[in-house]
Amino acid sequence: MELSTLGRLLLALVVIVTVARLLGALARRLQQPPVIGEIIGGILLGPTLFSGDITAALFPSDVRPSLTDLANIGVCVFMFLVGLEFNRDLLRGQGRIAASVSLSAIVLPFSLGALLALYLTGNHPTDDKLAFVLFLGTAMSVTAFPVLARILTDKGLISTPIGGLALASAAVDDVLAWSMLAAVAALAGAAGAPWHVALVLPYAALLLWGVRPLLARLAARGKGERANWAVDAAVLAALVGGLYLSARATEWMGLHLIFGAFLFGIVLPREGSVRLRSRVLPWVERVSSLLLLPVFFMVAGLKVDLSKMDATALGELGLILLVAIGGKFTGAFFGARINGVQPRHSVVLALLINTRGLTELIVLTVGLQIGVLDQPLYSLMVVMALVTTAMAGVVLPFVYPAERVRQDLAARESPPTARRVP
Repeated sequence: MELSTLGRLLLALVVIVTVARLLGALARRLQQPPVIGEIIGGILLGPTLFSGDITAALFPSDVRPSLTDLANIGVCVFMFLVGLEFNRDLLRGQGRIAASVSLSAIVLPFSLGALLALYLTGNHPTDDKLAFVLFLGTAMSVTAFPVLARILTDKGLISTPIGGLALASAAVDDVLAWSMLAAVAALAGAAGAPWHVALVLPYAALLLWGVRPLLARLAARGKGERANWAVDAAVLAALVGGLYLSARATEWMGLHLIFGAFLFGIVLPREGSVRLRSRVLPWVERVSSLLLLPVFFMVAGLKVDLSKMDATALGELGLILLVAIGGKFTGAFFGARINGVQPRHSVVLALLINTRGLTELIVLTVGLQIGVLDQPLYSLMVVMALVTTAMAGVVLPFVYPAERVRQDLAARESPPTARRVP
C-alpha cells in the first residue's frame, strides 16, 4: 500500500529525529558537541552516499518543500533564541579586550577569505563577484556563540577568566558577523525593491525604542498574574506572532528571514518576563532542538554532495581550511597578546574562537539560497564548519589541561590583590 504525502512526511520526520538523536549522543560520547553528530547525520542522509538512493527513498520530491518550510522555521526559532540569550553583561569589565580580539579575529580571516574568493571564482563563476568575495570573507569570520558556550560548559571552562573572555569576544563577533551577512544579502539582491533595504536601520530603531518598551510594559502588567495554561498560551501566541511579523518584515526588505527573528529576540525585554523564560521558552527550545533543527540539518545535508570530489576539490578544501583556521587563529591570538593576555590563554582563546558549528551552517545556507554559493563550494564549506567545530574539543585538553583549569579557577576565587588581564 502506497503511503500518502502526509505519511511520507511523517516517516521522514521519524527518520530525521532518530538519526539526529543517535549521532548526537555518539558525538557527546566522543566529547564533541551534539551538533557535530547532527550535521554528519544530515550529510549521511544526503546524496553523498549511494549516489543519492537513500535520499530519494526517504525524502521524495513531494515532501521536500514541507521539510524546507520546517527547516526555515527551525532556523528562525534558533536565531530568535540566540538574540534572546544575548547577554550584554558578558562585556562588562572586559568590553575593550573582547572588542579588540573580535575585530582582529574578523579582519584577518575576512581579508584572507576575500583573497581566496578571487582565486575560487575561476572554478566557481558567479554573476555577482563583489557579493561572492564579501560573502566568503564573512563566512570565514564566523564564530558559533551557542556551540562555544556548550563547549566551555562541557570542558569546565565557563567560569575561568579565559572562558568569560571567549564568550564576550564571540558575542561581539556574532553581532558583527550577522551585520556583515545582512549587508551581503542586501547587495546580492534580494527579493523586493532596492529601496526596501534602506528601511532596515529605521526598523531596528523602531523595535528597540518602540516595540521593546511596549513589550516591557506588557510584561510588567502580567507579572502578578497567576500562571495558568490560558495565560501561557496567550504569551506563546504573542511570541509566535511577533516572531513571524519581524521575520516577514526583514524578508520584505530584501534580507533573510533570520535577521528579523534575531532582532526580535534581541529587543525582547529581559526584565519582567519570568513566565516567558520559565514556562513558555523551555517548550519552544525543546521543539526546536528535537525536531526543527534536525530537519534543518537534513535539508542542509541534501545539498552536500562529496561523492564527486576530485584532486581540484581536495586542493580547494585544503585552502579553505588553511584560511579559515589560520586566519581566525592568528587574528584572535595576536589580538589577545596585544591586550596582555598570557600566551597559553591566547592559544586557548584562538582555538575557541575558531568554533563555527551551526552558525556557519546557517550562513552557508543563506549564501546558497541567495545564489552567492554554488553546490560544490557549499559542500566544501560545510566540511570546514565540521572540522573547525570538532577541532576545539580535540586540541583543548592538550593546550589547557584540567590541572591548569583548576589552578585558574582557584586563582579567580581567591581575593584579588590587583586586577590583571586574564
